[in-house]
Amino acid sequence: MSSENINYSIEELAGYRNGIRNLDAQGIVDYFLNHFGIGKIALSSSMSVEDQVLTDMILKKNKNAIIFTIDTGRLPQETYDVIDKTRKKYGVNIEVLFPEGSDVEELVKNHGVNLFYESIDLRRECCHIRKIVPLKRKLESLEAWISGIRRSQSVTRNDIVSVEWDDKFKLFKVNPIFDWTEYQVWDYIRKNDIPYNILHDRGYPSIGCVPCSRPIKPGQDIRSGRWWWESPEHKECGLHLKNRGNNGQY
Repeated sequence: MSSENINYSIEELAGYRNGIRNLDAQGIVDYFLNHFGIGKIALSSSMSVEDQVLTDMILKKNKNAIIFTIDTGRLPQETYDVIDKTRKKYGVNIEVLFPEGSDVEELVKNHGVNLFYESIDLRRECCHIRKIVPLKRKLESLEAWISGIRRSQSVTRNDIVSVEWDDKFKLFKVNPIFDWTEYQVWDYIRKNDIPYNILHDRGYPSIGCVPCSRPIKPGQDIRSGRWWWESPEHKECGLHLKNRGNNGQY
């Protein structure tokens, strides 16, 4: 079913929230994998530690679950290493999506290689072509997607909830670890011996494309190394925009 044809009701969303009210993150993952079924729900992974936690939870439930990532063409080698290590550890395929080559070529031709430093609009256009377009193409075949975003990551995410309707992509969005702390994430990573990006050990708490990520100093906001030339309220690429009208407490 195309995502353009999927609608939802307030009652449906409320039913999901009631169904998972007393569940932990693993329980939330299991609930939605069971409800939507393999093939209609997937994890969109940036290979962050949060997404690696969810990869582990999802594959504990079902080895055939869909997990995909987006190769923007400007990722650090360390991110590719995590993809390979994850494939080997779990014995599964991580689907890799790519932007349209002609779109990237036209973007660079018109605005240069480092256009994202010029203005917020150009940076967002770069994110749109390299991330949003391939993501949208993938989500059109799904009814729900799983995300590793957390409230404490940034001011742009402090009101996310466990499950919501994604108005941008027209499907349900599940955030199983929305209320986890950074400590909980790393505790899970270490206890379960999960592969993670070694750039985290070099001062990078948040990792995206090479030109748009840098290490931070102790005590700084964990996303301050992303698009550091922009103010905090602008630091989203467009994948995780706030959804209006369906927020709640859980």
